[in-house]
Amino acid sequence: MTVGVLALQGAFGLHVDLLESLGVRAVEVRRADQLDSVDRLVLPGGESTTMSMLAERFDLLEPLRDFCRSGRPVFGTCAGAILLGSEILDGRDDQHCLGAVDISVRRNGFGRQVDSFEIDVDVDALATAGLGDAPFHAVCIRAPVIERVGDGVEVMARIDGSPALVRDGAIMVAIFHPELAGDRRLHELFVG
Repeated sequence: MTVGVLALQGAFGLHVDLLESLGVRAVEVRRADQLDSVDRLVLPGGESTTMSMLAERFDLLEPLRDFCRSGRPVFGTCAGAILLGSEILDGRDDQHCLGAVDISVRRNGFGRQVDSFEIDVDVDALATAGLGDAPFHAVCIRAPVIERVGDGVEVMARIDGSPALVRDGAIMVAIFHPELAGDRRLHELFVG
């Protein structure tokens, strides 16, 4: 199995390192043709407007949409969750989303950089997958808030009552940074 990590901007290197620590081949993806050789894809955290502009500049928007529609698993974290959603609230007028998951996401919904926080969240799917029932330590840096979840979207974890980890078929999004938690279980769930 080869997992691609979108490497335009943001925390892509940490995802690559984490995936490789699980024994998975991970490659950085910067061009559309590289998507053909990966089985799964991670859209990392970073700055969502910058990632959107770079994806447009490098002609990746439609190939990313095609990848999401292909049924291959995708995992978006923080800015990746914003990109994968169907509606961006408080985004720029020229900011794109991929429409892969029927959610509305508010950029920086928990506040500015100084409002960043860490919190333990319960993720029942980890226990179901045999990955333990301990809470997952969520690192929220200028975290977005999922304000609307469409029919068929499974809420896997919540923070302050709002969805923080959701799944729609093969696509999973987290508003937090699991690559910073020191806990590989969400990545294990994704590659499993």
